[in-house]
Amino acid sequence: MKVTRLGQAGLRIDTPDAKILVDPYFTDSAFEISGVHRKKEAPDWVWDIKPDILLVTHDHIDHYDPETAKRFVNENTAVTVLSPRSVWERIKLCGGNNNFVLVSPGVRWSCGGTAVTALSAVHSDPFAVGFAISAEGKTVCITGDTLFSEAIGYPFESADYMFLPINGRGNNMNALDAAALAEKYKVKRAVPVHYGMLDSVAPDIFEYAGKYVMEDFREYEI
Repeated sequence: MKVTRLGQAGLRIDTPDAKILVDPYFTDSAFEISGVHRKKEAPDWVWDIKPDILLVTHDHIDHYDPETAKRFVNENTAVTVLSPRSVWERIKLCGGNNNFVLVSPGVRWSCGGTAVTALSAVHSDPFAVGFAISAEGKTVCITGDTLFSEAIGYPFESADYMFLPINGRGNNMNALDAAALAEKYKVKRAVPVHYGMLDSVAPDIFEYAGKYVMEDFREYEI
């Protein structure tokens, strides 16, 4: 598997079976809502990504940005889009030869040897989900935006990688709770996300034995 952080909570994950794009946010659309400009521009090459699968965790502009999404899902594409109801109701209007799959926690979508399972999340969007991607004998957990909650029950006892927010605002875990969640699921490598794009949070506030910081827009083999 190969993973590239794409800023904020965005990811590109390549498996032998699929190119997966997660929560892409490549414009400055949040400025219209929050008055805050993005602090790092997305490189031009991100617009050339051709995903087989698009995962959207919830309906907030830095996760589902219609201006970004329409570049990857439109009348000329054939992408499988997995999203919760809050996003599905809107993105399915893109039409085209795309497959719009409504997910909730526990729903699984398989593509060859790659399986994507929607996970529970506790967030201000009541339909928000996370995702687990299983491929090549590894489990990668993307929590999505969420608070730590004992009500969250992931369908695995451990994960090889977990991508989790640490900013502690907007109904997201802070660094302490993010570490607790990683510890609960015996995560081998916990990758902090959702920082530094629309705020001044830095990854050094996150302390965990398996902490693994990925630079934005750099590909990693995992």
